[in-house]
Amino acid sequence: MIAVAIDGPAGAGKSTVARRAAKILGFVYVDTGALYRAIGLYMINHGIAPVNREAVCAALSNVSVSLDFQDGEQKVFLCGSDVTPEIRAEEVSNAASAVSAIPEVRQFLFSMQRTLAAERNVVMDGRDIGTVVLPNAQVKIFLTASPEERAQRRYRELLQKGKKAEYSEVLKDMIQRDYHDSHREVAPLVPAKDSVQIDTSGNTLEQSINRVVNVIRSGLKI
Repeated sequence: MIAVAIDGPAGAGKSTVARRAAKILGFVYVDTGALYRAIGLYMINHGIAPVNREAVCAALSNVSVSLDFQDGEQKVFLCGSDVTPEIRAEEVSNAASAVSAIPEVRQFLFSMQRTLAAERNVVMDGRDIGTVVLPNAQVKIFLTASPEERAQRRYRELLQKGKKAEYSEVLKDMIQRDYHDSHREVAPLVPAKDSVQIDTSGNTLEQSINRVVNVIRSGLKI
């Protein structure tokens, strides 16, 4: 099986670019961040603070997270219910960042991610795919952009969804999440040493997709 790992900070466009690249290449797209979002959503729904390691770990035995692929699209199920739309809320995003810093949560999800990659050709995105989850991936990409550009993208996305947002607050949250993700003790957000780093600042979506697809094809010699 072939594995392509795409890592990068929040708002870098990993999900959109990875999904489109997978479709072009005929691979399955796996959004691992959705798994952490599902865990975060569970904690929110059950009144558990995502930063409370002891409480989160105690609740894990009651959590069931699974992925299904329908017409090439990933669906996320939490305790049997499709929560694909719900996990995109900003509150859930922040909760996902908090629970992802807990070693037991990461271990809880590692085996699922590795099994998915062992069963099919995948483009898998996240924060530590190339460094921890799939260190032997044939192609590793670290996708990024300036905090200001990433915040602007997220801000526009929220407005398009009809949600109230202030750019300054989105930027503040983005910077805080960057710090949190890159300074956590377990699997911090860092580029894999053998990754190709791509800065998409100033690029259109199509330009970013083309750059990523070209890197993948070059790395796989296809």
